[in-house]
Amino acid sequence: MYANYHTHTARCGHAVGTDEEYVLAGIEAGYRILGFSDHGPCRFPDGSESGYRVQIAALPDYFASLEGLREKYRDQIELHIGFELEYYPAHYESMLERIRHTDCEYLILGQHAIYNELPDLLMSARPFKEVEYLREYVKEVCDALHTGSFTYLCHPEVFNFIGPEDQYLEEMHPILVAARETGTPVEINFLGIRDHRYYPRENFFKMAGEEHVDVIFGLDAHAPQNVSDPYSLAIAEEWVKKYHLHLLETVELRKP
Repeated sequence: MYANYHTHTARCGHAVGTDEEYVLAGIEAGYRILGFSDHGPCRFPDGSESGYRVQIAALPDYFASLEGLREKYRDQIELHIGFELEYYPAHYESMLERIRHTDCEYLILGQHAIYNELPDLLMSARPFKEVEYLREYVKEVCDALHTGSFTYLCHPEVFNFIGPEDQYLEEMHPILVAARETGTPVEINFLGIRDHRYYPRENFFKMAGEEHVDVIFGLDAHAPQNVSDPYSLAIAEEWVKKYHLHLLETVELRKP
């Protein structure tokens, strides 16, 4: 792999390792580009913040640390700083406004919940049989892509629908249409592969090939050792060949 734009830091509370350890792992693995996209901040109207995100108070340290490493290792690797963010209709403008006051270079879309996360906590990883929830996930993702704010869509199949596969593919199809219309790549997520999760779904990427949607590989690294992942890379490369996917080595960053 030439580039990865999906790298987390310990600030999100469920990743480990120092920022520099990720950078050194990227250099050792031969990357030319490493993008950090930890979970972007969101403060809800009641003043609370999600526990799985970079907290607002930690934003200055996030940028200061990574900007320092970018300068320190500028002759060895190209570093970029962004966020993985949800599209919550009720809060998106305030989330975006906060990010615009930082030096964020790009956003990747990771829709980890529907209906604005609170108060219902309908998290995408929860198993769902109800097709109406799948439809809401698809609607929110499509709306997000049409904002033009997101560089790419990570783990597009993170919504854990356990109903019939043919129904799942039919309902998910509009995401691929929106991705193609907006020129937004979709990610083959290595975390899902290496942890043997319910995603990525091979049939979804078969459909992506049929729809001529660009794809990109994303490490979704939560530990420095994840920066080298030959097991997931081999599976992802097999899917690219099998389904005639158009793989992008790099992406043009969309500043939010």
